[in-house]
Amino acid sequence: MLAFAIFLATLVLVIWQPRGLGIGWSALGGAAVALLFGIVDLADVGTVWEIVWDATFTFVALIVISLILDEAGFFAWAALHVARWGGGRGRMLFPLVVLLGAAIAAVFANDGAALLLTPIVLAILLRLDFQPTAALAFIVATGFVADSTSLPLVISNLVNIVSANYFDISFARYAAVMVPVNLVSLAATLLVLWLYYGRDLPETYDVGILEQPSAAIRDPAVFRAAFPLLGVLLVAYFATAPLGIPIAFVTGAAALVLVAIALRSKVVDVAKVLIGAPWQIVLFSIGMYLVVYGLGNAGLTDLAAGVLVWLAGQGDFLATVGTGLAVAILASVMNNMPATLVGALAIDRADLAPLTQELMVYANVVGNDLGPKLTPIGSLATLLWLHVLAGKGTTITWGQYMRVGLVITPPVLLATLIALALWLPALGPG
Repeated sequence: MLAFAIFLATLVLVIWQPRGLGIGWSALGGAAVALLFGIVDLADVGTVWEIVWDATFTFVALIVISLILDEAGFFAWAALHVARWGGGRGRMLFPLVVLLGAAIAAVFANDGAALLLTPIVLAILLRLDFQPTAALAFIVATGFVADSTSLPLVISNLVNIVSANYFDISFARYAAVMVPVNLVSLAATLLVLWLYYGRDLPETYDVGILEQPSAAIRDPAVFRAAFPLLGVLLVAYFATAPLGIPIAFVTGAAALVLVAIALRSKVVDVAKVLIGAPWQIVLFSIGMYLVVYGLGNAGLTDLAAGVLVWLAGQGDFLATVGTGLAVAILASVMNNMPATLVGALAIDRADLAPLTQELMVYANVVGNDLGPKLTPIGSLATLLWLHVLAGKGTTITWGQYMRVGLVITPPVLLATLIALALWLPALGPG
């Protein structure tokens, strides 16, 4: 009960962030209390650091790359191209925006998609003078697709990186399993969003009032480097994985190259970007994971492992779907980052057949990537997305969010888990 009380208090502080405390210091405070009361010990600090350091610094490096490209006009350029490809038809523009969000989420992680695409889409909608109901459809779509299509690569979500590192999954094996599953998630996302918002979409819009995409480019040197750098980075992920090189080193090297290019061109304020990078996520990861590790020490891991063993006895299909749904509910109420660790520890502790364990590992990823969309507190990406919207004068209350999230999330989650349960056994062992 003490471990749970500390976790609950820490989660409240992370969400509330009193006096600008930030998510990092809030989580670290909870970890300090857990250490003080003996819920965790110093040896646990080393264990948790081993779990989170690579994922955390990879995430920071990806956000640095994203912020520099954003300052250079890369994402605005892409969004303007998409707006023109829509050809003045609102019902063509909507799926194109969803596809753009999916592409950004795959390469720049879900937080990057939520933080960078949302203000750009808002600016375009304002320029096109869309009605509020139509604008809301596009806004919700960008926020939802950022998480629902953050499955394909290890780097697409912090959850993915933690899980791949914990279970020693190679970059290539992860992609072989999850790229097809992500395509199903994308198709389900498009279908559900279309059914929910299709009637609100505008018939036409005036393409002529949009500026040329080239006008959005503020730093030509950084822009020219973007596609080659991203291409090399993706190849490097696959090439270096068999060598055991941490993903953070590869991503960090790419970030340093882009920082050097930006410093040389002197257009992007690199100091501002580096200061604005999410360094608090480092403190948050170690702090929150220590608090959750304490919950595991207090018996949560054994309890969850028992549930997984029972699910395994129902057959691999039900074990996959059941694990994903259970984890999704857990993530929606306790945030997906701690839920990821709870799931990973339980899967590792449970006595499972190799195929069943692998299915559950990926179901844990799916549940923690998609499940958080059920509630506003489910993921940091959602909280940041709501914060960005509020800063732009668009407020979505928690009640409004949950009315949408509870309708559109379950069918996408279920379709994705079914796809995983069918695809992985057909793919065979890695």
